[in-house]
Amino acid sequence: MALRELVTGLAKAELHLHLEGTLEPELAFALAARNGVSLPYAGVAALRRAYDFADLQSFLDLYYACMAVLRTAEDFRDLAAAYLDRARADGVVRAEVFFDPQEHTARGVPLAEVVAGLSRAAQESVAAGGPQVAFIACAVRHRGPAEALAMVESLEPHVGTVVGLGLDSTERGHPPRDYARAFDAARGLGLRTVAHAGEEGPPAYVWEALDVLGVERVDHGVRCVEDAALVRRLAADGTPLTVCPLSNVRLRVVDDLRDHPLPRLLDAGVRVTLNSDDPAYFGGYVADNYVACAEAFGWSEADLTALARASLDSVLR
Repeated sequence: MALRELVTGLAKAELHLHLEGTLEPELAFALAARNGVSLPYAGVAALRRAYDFADLQSFLDLYYACMAVLRTAEDFRDLAAAYLDRARADGVVRAEVFFDPQEHTARGVPLAEVVAGLSRAAQESVAAGGPQVAFIACAVRHRGPAEALAMVESLEPHVGTVVGLGLDSTERGHPPRDYARAFDAARGLGLRTVAHAGEEGPPAYVWEALDVLGVERVDHGVRCVEDAALVRRLAADGTPLTVCPLSNVRLRVVDDLRDHPLPRLLDAGVRVTLNSDDPAYFGGYVADNYVACAEAFGWSEADLTALARASLDSVLR
């Protein structure tokens, strides 16, 4: 059996996927035309050429600029539906999808409009045979703790469609501890909690995500390998890391996939899941990440099956 056929045949969950990061250039220009939005690129090819990122911030600058095309519930439905169709083909049976409410409400798009589009896409996905979908609203670090708390409070009417709170955007200068009040408020609404930590931020940020924010999963978390005690803690507690290998290469977290700490994490007994992060920008959806890692690390069918099983064992239940 060919490697890709094996990978797509494995039932898996995708647990680290930013909906806005699935905005392919073709759809971006289609939505721009629909909504009368002008993008600062001559066309699809020019936009793709801009995907040469030096670091996380250079990606985020482009990422937020492209969000301008998302205006209506229909736009969000179309974006989510396109991702879910691709995820189904990759063998995803459960998708826990991040979105950034603040980046849309700041542009004048009501949160209810965003959630209506997401909810419709989720219902259509289930009716078509999957994946099942859960949405996680992320506080964006660069807008600060006060705005994060206000965003969480605005989620109350949407609890159910939104099942969790995450924390994303640039880590530098924005330690997890700053967002403790927002995470406490999220738990008060019955939301589950996860957070980005240890991608560009130090291992100390992973400790804070665990001990101050009380998260159930750590998104990225790969810099934990710099702290042996933290690796032991993660392994002992069974805390999942939602690792995004191709993203880590494109954003220069590692220079080459073969240098990625994934094998060391697995050898240490850490529960690792493979995910695609922002696949429209990083050149690979979830199956591409499985295939690339299998080729880089010489993983067997048993290894890949174990990783798919770990993803299903790590969903928010």
